[in-house]
Amino acid sequence: MKSTLVRRYKPKIKQTLREVPLKNVHVWKEAQARRLDRSRVRDIAKSIRSEGLQNPPVIQRGGRGLYLLISGHHRLAALKYLGAKKSKFLVITKDTEYGLDDAKAASVVENLHRLQMSPRELADACKFLAEQTTKSEAAKKLGMSMPTFKKYHGFAGVPDKIKAMVPGTISRDEATRLYQAVPTISQALKVVSKIAKLDRPSRRIYLRLLAQSPRSGHKIILKRMRKVGIKKKIPIELGKNGARKLSRLAEREGTDETRLANRIVREYLRKRR
Repeated sequence: MKSTLVRRYKPKIKQTLREVPLKNVHVWKEAQARRLDRSRVRDIAKSIRSEGLQNPPVIQRGGRGLYLLISGHHRLAALKYLGAKKSKFLVITKDTEYGLDDAKAASVVENLHRLQMSPRELADACKFLAEQTTKSEAAKKLGMSMPTFKKYHGFAGVPDKIKAMVPGTISRDEATRLYQAVPTISQALKVVSKIAKLDRPSRRIYLRLLAQSPRSGHKIILKRMRKVGIKKKIPIELGKNGARKLSRLAEREGTDETRLANRIVREYLRKRR
């Protein structure tokens, strides 16, 4: 996705270097995708103190002597951390400025490009842009396909307590599907504690069955899962004698070792029922 973002948000703009008071640079309040990393701010401040500001933030005029920040939120924060009152900025010239909505979008997308954002931050960015324009246009601005945009935008509506479990306990898609199936937070959290013990294919089937029957209990869904059946690849280690015997039997029956081993296991399990 990054390459698409770069292509879309590197238009032919012109910039001039200008000293601007920091108090006149405005950061979008509603740009939720831009969360400051305090340790990163301190590192940038240390670099500015020792080497100077090598890459000035980019801004454009916002009217009444104010400027809108397009890129460089952490650099701006580092300058404030150092107690700077003024600094050099790259100011986009008036004839190549962004429109209001595109300026906000470019600011968010620039942050997406610069940082490795979490699924939660991507979801917040999708939500923010969808509120500024149509979903179709928001997807285009982010360089996303509509299916991808819908996945992240759907995740934006998931409660924070469930979002906090992504990606450590469950995936973004699982959190979205879970909350769509079970809109009660307390019940959803109980389900998370149950499915966390399952592998990914099992969780996928579990959530599909839960969506079909949201009131079903955990044991009932597990029982239905067994009926559905889940294919798993389980490695089997054989000693030299066992491997030779399996090879001879497979050759005698005109098949390969893997197929024969699968058949032996299936027949054994069928007898053990």
